[in-house]
Amino acid sequence: MHYDEIISLLGFAGDHDQVVRIVTSDKQEVIGVPTSVDTHVTAHEVYLRPRGIDDSEIAISLGAIQEVELV
Repeated sequence: MHYDEIISLLGFAGDHDQVVRIVTSDKQEVIGVPTSVDTHVTAHEVYLRPRGIDDSEIAISLGAIQEVELV
């Protein structure tokens, strides 16, 4: 996927509380709801609330994301 498509889909999912599946460049999969997308060069991350864990957030580097899809 292209960077712009990844950002757009993550933003849409976060705005609509939708679950996404993220595949990273090292083939790891993470499923959850994006809570914010920070495209600033100093952060460059998406924050995600993993499915089934409502009280935690994880950060994933936008540069490590290879694919995103709505679940």
